[in-house]
This record gives sequence, structure tokens and C-alpha cells, in this order.
Amino acid sequence: MILCYTKDWFSSAVSNICATFLQETLGKHQECLKKQREAVKYRLNKLAARQSEITRKSSVVRESIIRKYQEIQTVLDEDLRITLSHLEMEERAAVSTLDGLMERNCSLIQEIEQGLARLNVALDENDTEPDTMTFFSYSEHEDMETSERVIDLLNSTDPSSVKLDEAKADQILSLTHNLLLLVCSQTPIIKKLIKSYSSEVCLDPETAHPKLIISPPGDSATYTDTWQQLPEVPGRFDTTLNVISLQSFCSGRHYWEIDVSGKTYWELGVTYPTIPRKGTKEDCWLGRGSESWCVEFFEGEYTAWHGGVPHQLPFTKRFCQIGVLCSFPAGLVTFLEADKMTPLFSFCAGTFLDCLHLALCPGHDHGGNNANPIVICNSLQTVMTD
Repeated sequence: MILCYTKDWFSSAVSNICATFLQETLGKHQECLKKQREAVKYRLNKLAARQSEITRKSSVVRESIIRKYQEIQTVLDEDLRITLSHLEMEERAAVSTLDGLMERNCSLIQEIEQGLARLNVALDENDTEPDTMTFFSYSEHEDMETSERVIDLLNSTDPSSVKLDEAKADQILSLTHNLLLLVCSQTPIIKKLIKSYSSEVCLDPETAHPKLIISPPGDSATYTDTWQQLPEVPGRFDTTLNVISLQSFCSGRHYWEIDVSGKTYWELGVTYPTIPRKGTKEDCWLGRGSESWCVEFFEGEYTAWHGGVPHQLPFTKRFCQIGVLCSFPAGLVTFLEADKMTPLFSFCAGTFLDCLHLALCPGHDHGGNNANPIVICNSLQTVMTD
């Protein structure tokens, strides 16, 4: 009888100890999740505030430009429309990016809430019967993993990384004031401004696919059905018909115009130097990975690509020249119809993580209808002679 009593007492003691440890562990885990939830909620509020600020600042700039344009004659109406469409596209790109960042925060909050709900159930059940398996299923490792995810999320969703190019907006305002004196000589204003960002580049033949012929000045790429015997170098594309610029850019604003006249298939954009060059994986194509942004023309349709996500564009006209504008201050890549500077699409990267190269793909022969080269126009010389 004494032995039986001792065994029952020992079992009860162990059970009480386990229950105490479980209660403490679950309590610590609960507090940790609550703190993480508050941190993510705080970041979500900051993102929402940043979104409102972006919208407000864009609205202020827009209204200021409208007031200036109201002082100008009817001849400037078309220029006003184009200028506003640029601002609106930048705003939409920034707001869209903030929506994505907010969605990521909401998703993690939901996961944390679910974890808290499970813990509440576990704590309620523990009041009646201790469950040692539940005790061991909640570890400090899970807390650390959740904390690391939250830290990574907070680091990657900094509201200040998404911004408008306010300096460019100030330049627009300054130029609209000058237009009162120089209306005819300064229109269209957005064309003058963007062309002032023109940067000279040449294509790097050591990156060109063996079926691309690069002109001696490095200003054009032409598809050939003949596989050229070229030196095998690490930076050469071996499957996708790509070539990138020799020059890279890490700050400021840069603009290029590419002649695609007579072509039925092409891709162009910008890329980090880390874009995969070898093999058949999707990331080697422009815009299919996170390293590049591009616009593609194929089968009479325009599509903007980044991260493997296609954005069908509502244009059917076959444009002759496409402009590519890269703004490091705002983290924007914008594609334009170069003649009237009509915006086609804009990507907001927030903050670029590396230098950028101009990237081109003249496309295959496309049934014998795509023989024309893809040519980088000498925009800088054009601006200097205007």
C-alpha cells in the first residue's frame, strides 16, 4: 500500500512539474507572438501612412502642375495630358507596391493570429489535463523562426523604400513656369526632360548569344540563323537571344531609345548583372526572374514582365521606337512610346539592389518577318543638336 501511494505521489508530482513547465513555455510563446504581432501591425500602419503620403504628395504635385498649365494656351493641352499620365503611372506603381507589402504584412499577422488561437486552445486544455507532447511541440526554435520571419519581413517592407521621384517632379514644376516664356521652344516638356537623362551605352559582344551579330560600334543586335563560333565566356547567354550593355548604372536617372522598326518580335529592358546566362531555365529570359524588367512585343501584343508575372498592355499600334527610363531615386523602370513619350508601363522596385544594364533581345526570325536589327538610338547626340 505504501509503495502504491508513493508511486501515485511521484506520478502526480511529475505531472504537476510538466504542467508548470508547459504553462510557462506556452505563456512565453504567447507573449513572443503578441510582440511580433504588434511589430507587424506597427509596420502595416507605417506602410498605410506612407501610401497616403505618396498619394498626397503626388496630388500636390499634380495640382501645382495643373495651376501652371492653366496659364498656358490651348497648344499645351496635349503636353499636360502626357505629363500628368507620367505622374499618375509613378503613383500607381508606388501604391501598387505598397499594397503588395501591406498584403505580406497582413498574411504574417494572420499566421501569428492562427498560432495564438492554437495556443489559447492548448492553454485551455492544459487546465484540465497536462499534455507533455504539447509541451514538447512548442519550442524556442519556433519562436526564433517566427522572430526571424518577422525581422526579415520588417527589413523587406520598409515604407521609406517606396517613394516618388520628387526631384523630377520639382524639375517639371520649374520647367512649366519657364514655359510661360518659351512655350513653343520648350514643348513637349516631358520629352525635353526625359531626353536630358539620355545615357550613352554600347552592347557587350561577350554577353551576346552566338546567334546575335553585334555591330562594331555596339549599337545594334541582329539575329542570324547561323551559330557563330565565339569564345565561350561565363557572361555569354547560351540559350536566350539576349545581349546586355557594357556599361552599368548605379545611381541617377538614365534614358535610352531603342529602334524596333519593322520588327515583329523583340524584348527590351534593364537587368542586374546577376541575371542567369546559361541553360534553359525561365530566369534567363528578360523579365521572367527577379533580376530584370522588360517589355515584349510578340504576335502583335505588348506584354510587360518582371518576376515571371506578365502584364498585358492595351496597345495594338506597332511602335517604331521604345524608350526605357530608369530612375534610381524612385526605384522606377518606365517604358515609353518614344515619339510622344506616351507611358506604356512602369515598374516600382522600391530600391534597386544592384547596378543596372540595358538588355535587348532582337528575337528569332519569326517566320522570316523579323530580320531587322534592334538598334540603340544615339539619343544623347540628338538632344545636343536639338
